[in-house]
Amino acid sequence: MIDKLLRTLAVAVAIAALFALAACGGGSEPAPATTPSEEPAGAPAGTSQPLGSATVKGTVRYEGDVPRLAAIKMDADPGCAAKHKTPVQSEALVLGDGNTLANVLVQVKSGLPATQFAPPAEPRVMDQEGCRYIPHVMGIMVGQTFKILNSDGLLHNVHSLPKINKGFNRAMPANQTEAEFTFTKTEEPFKIKCDVHPWMNAFVAVLDHPYYSVSGADGSFEIAGLPAGTYEVEAWHEKLGTQTATVTIADGETTASDFTFTR
Repeated sequence: MIDKLLRTLAVAVAIAALFALAACGGGSEPAPATTPSEEPAGAPAGTSQPLGSATVKGTVRYEGDVPRLAAIKMDADPGCAAKHKTPVQSEALVLGDGNTLANVLVQVKSGLPATQFAPPAEPRVMDQEGCRYIPHVMGIMVGQTFKILNSDGLLHNVHSLPKINKGFNRAMPANQTEAEFTFTKTEEPFKIKCDVHPWMNAFVAVLDHPYYSVSGADGSFEIAGLPAGTYEVEAWHEKLGTQTATVTIADGETTASDFTFTR
């Protein structure tokens, strides 16, 4: 019996030795190649880095008679009215000192190199606060996350009205604090409204590049990171239309391009 066990053990040791020899390189078959890591599905192509060091900046102003815009009446929803101690003015024409003009979208319309820009990882955020959309005018890149917040704790209904992109019509009850969307095509500024509160509206432009800005209450805007070149720059206002200007800039240079809208 012992002899039989010893013979069985010897056979097992011999087989193990053969496998060990093959593992150390005695086999003629190469090891399988490592599978290269794959780019995540839907990952953006192109670049998200600035192409240059030139800057276009300027100021937007308004000339002409200033219309008297009635204050927004929020009495239809006491929850909205309670959020304001003073009357809320319309954002259709927001003027600062010296009739500087806010809420003007300024973008590079043409002249950029044929580069595909990756959308930023950070979302563009629009809030519903005080029963208003903040900001009133904004740009966003194709494929960038559009996050809508509801800071009011009230029922809102976010209704987009694009002509090219797929629209959405989303009710946001008091307990729904955010919703996310994306746009897949470039589009000129289109309206977003609230069906519950008809005075609420905003405008969104979808761009395939990051070279845009929206003027503040002081009318100022700045578009940085441009390569040297000649560009058509467009300024858009929801009531006053569009204007264009041509600028030529060198690397590291800052060029002024002011706009004046009249009524």
